[in-house]
Amino acid sequence: MAEKKDLDFTYTTIDKIFRLSIGETGDYSGAKYDGDFSMSLEEAQMAKHKFIADSLHIKKGSKVLDMACGWAPFTNYITKNRGANSIGLTLSKGQAAACQKNGFNVQVKDCRTVKPEDFGTFDAITCIGGLEHFVTIEDYKAGKQEQVYQDFFQTLNDLLPVGGRFYMQTMTFSKNMLPLEEISVEAEKGSASHVLALMIEEFPGSWLPYGPEMVINNADAKNFKLISKSSGRLDYIETIGQWRKKFRKFGFKKYALYFKLLMRYFTDKSFRHQIEVFKVSPNRVCFEDEIMDHYRLVFEKTA
Repeated sequence: MAEKKDLDFTYTTIDKIFRLSIGETGDYSGAKYDGDFSMSLEEAQMAKHKFIADSLHIKKGSKVLDMACGWAPFTNYITKNRGANSIGLTLSKGQAAACQKNGFNVQVKDCRTVKPEDFGTFDAITCIGGLEHFVTIEDYKAGKQEQVYQDFFQTLNDLLPVGGRFYMQTMTFSKNMLPLEEISVEAEKGSASHVLALMIEEFPGSWLPYGPEMVINNADAKNFKLISKSSGRLDYIETIGQWRKKFRKFGFKKYALYFKLLMRYFTDKSFRHQIEVFKVSPNRVCFEDEIMDHYRLVFEKTA
C-alpha cells in the first residue's frame, strides 16, 4: 500500500489549498452528474452522497465506517441528513486534523488492518477512492495485486454482518493502458507514456486495478456479491474541470501557499514532476483517452 509519507504528499501537502478552494468538507473524488452537466459540482457531489447512502440503506442510528474518508464529506452528509454514526479513517495527518477540528470522529489508521476489536462491527462501510492506494508498483511486479484485494475483502467480511453492504468508488486501468515498462517521465510530453508517469508521481506508491472485474472477482472470493456497477468516467472528467477552476480562483491565503510550493519547485526535481499536475491533469487525460476508467460498485456480504 502507498505509505503514509506518500499519502501525506498527495493530501497533507495540499490540505490547506484544498480547503480554501473547495471548502472544509469538500469532496476530492468523482461527483455523480449522470449526464446532467448543468448541475453544479456541489449538487453532483450531493447526488453521489445520496446515492451511496441509499444503496447502503443508511438510516438513523446506522453505524458506518468511512474508509479513506478524505475531508469527511460523506461522513458530514450521513450524520446531518441520515442521523448515522460514522467513524472515518485516513492515512493523512493533515486530513485527520482538519476533520477533527470540524467535529468528526476521524483517526489516522490503515483501513486494511481494522479488526472488530478496534471499533466493533458496522452496518455499512464505504471506501471512496481508497482502493487506488492499496497496491504498489512493487506489489504488482511481484504478482501480489489480487491477493491484496482478497485480503481487503476479508477485512470487510470480518467487519460486516451477513446482508451488510459495502460501497467502493475507484479508478481502474482501461482498454488503452500501456505496459508498465513503456511508462516514463522522460517520454514526449503529452504522450500516454508521459501522462501515466505524471499520474504515478501524483499518487506515489499506488497502482490501479485492471478493470472492475479484478475487484468484483476478488470480492466474490470473499463472499461479496455485486449489487450494482456504473462507470463514472465522464462524470470524473467534468469533476476535474470544476476542481481546476476552483483551485485557480484567486485568494490571498491560497496564493501565498502556492508561492511556498513554488520555492520548493526550484530545488526539488521530483517535486517538479509532482506538481506538474497543476498544469496538466494526468487523470483527466487518462480518462479522456480511455487509459483509465472509474467505477461505482455496491456489494453485499452473502456469508
